Amino acid sequence: MTEAPALRLAEIAATPGRLPDRAEALLDELRRHIPFDAAWMALADPLGSGYSSLASTSLDRSTVQYLSGPEMAHDIEVTGAHRSRPPLSPSDLPYPMEDLPTWADCLLPAGYHEALAVGLFVPEQRHVGFLTLLSTSPLPPAEAVRGRLAELTPILARGIDPMHSLLTAARVVRDAAAGAVLCTDGGTAPLPGLGGDVLLAGDSPVLATARTVIRTGQVYGSFLWPRGGPHAPDGHARVTVLAGTDDVCGVLTGIVLLSAPGDLRGLTPRELEVLGLLVEGYANQEIARALVVAPRTVAAHLEHILVKLSAPSRTLAAVRAERAGLYVPAKTVAGGPR
Repeated sequence: MTEAPALRLAEIAATPGRLPDRAEALLDELRRHIPFDAAWMALADPLGSGYSSLASTSLDRSTVQYLSGPEMAHDIEVTGAHRSRPPLSPSDLPYPMEDLPTWADCLLPAGYHEALAVGLFVPEQRHVGFLTLLSTSPLPPAEAVRGRLAELTPILARGIDPMHSLLTAARVVRDAAAGAVLCTDGGTAPLPGLGGDVLLAGDSPVLATARTVIRTGQVYGSFLWPRGGPHAPDGHARVTVLAGTDDVCGVLTGIVLLSAPGDLRGLTPRELEVLGLLVEGYANQEIARALVVAPRTVAAHLEHILVKLSAPSRTLAAVRAERAGLYVPAKTVAGGPR
């Protein structure tokens, strides 16, 4: 194989924009170098074994809908096409293709008699998708075609990896120690290359707060979270929230990263709680009620905060605290879950 097909596919794989559009362009280019009559490219569910359609060529809507269903996911697993291995043809199976529901109920009636199927994996062996190239000919694919597809699949995988842009964005937080991906269905997935943390468990209020940041249209957000309970007996973690880019908005909503708190400007845990309430618009009396303290105590905290943030007013203090992420969200101190 010459370098030209790989180079052109790599250029398309690196193109910004919506993920389905990029997948469609990859299939169009792939067709110039590998013969097939129809194709289906799907994204692997990061939380399960299902697949969602990304792009197709020369397939009607009902066929695409069938391929996106549980029967296809079952057949992919049964044949081992979900593993990192060379492209698989029905002629490689030790049983007739008619034994597979996808072929018996969908593909054979539609006139397809052969195929090359391959799981799409990125270098760290993370399963990101699946590709099948369909043929109306009953002849098995040539070895040269199999080899060419095997060489190109890493590029295709990179092009449809929904985490690629998120991982690039995650590098802005250089000391991140843990991270999670927020999925559109409300679930979470591990962020490759980073460990987990109890603050990022599925029902964590940290994740609920992160989703609120994204839901309000913010591209970036940062705040502090107390470890060990009220008043942060184990210190604070810095939480950074990055919204997903346009190319993954239908699959992943964003990422959450945990890192060291950084310079807290001498602010105490209680002052950080006061700042959180201030950022969210609480008046002094409301802050006093939320913290179960006297209003004069709140006034004293605010005096100290203004000095430490070099802010002449409470409004400017709130703005500076929000921009620098120097606050604890109000839900951790105002009756919300910890």
